[in-house]
Amino acid sequence: MKIEQIKNGIVIDHITAGKGEELYSLLGLDRVEIPVAVMKNMTSAKMGKKDIIKVDGEIALNTDIIGYIDPCATVNIIKEGKTVSKSSAPLPRELKNVIFCKNPRCISSCEQELDHIFKLTDEETREYRCLYCETKAK
Repeated sequence: MKIEQIKNGIVIDHITAGKGEELYSLLGLDRVEIPVAVMKNMTSAKMGKKDIIKVDGEIALNTDIIGYIDPCATVNIIKEGKTVSKSSAPLPRELKNVIFCKNPRCISSCEQELDHIFKLTDEETREYRCLYCETKAK
């Protein structure tokens, strides 16, 4: 399989195998009007298998989503065919309107204008809880 090199855009690399589609969806890449490639189960010397997302164009990415889904993923910015920056997206301390509270009695479920906010409560287990009712995410 051959995916062409991009001239200007973003490559999200080192995504844990199987998480690429979820990341694609949460980042809203299904709604952009530029070419996007999701490569699943690519061979990796470090990881065995990995997913990669290539975005052929410049867009704003919510790195909190990347850090939430896979804090080991790297974000590479490509300009004129060369990588100009490479960074990781750390586990975010707070998620706003990324995930939604499942508690039907939570105020965020009743009030439509209210943001869904989750706070990181345990880094080791990557546990997030609703700011309003403390329901555990996922």
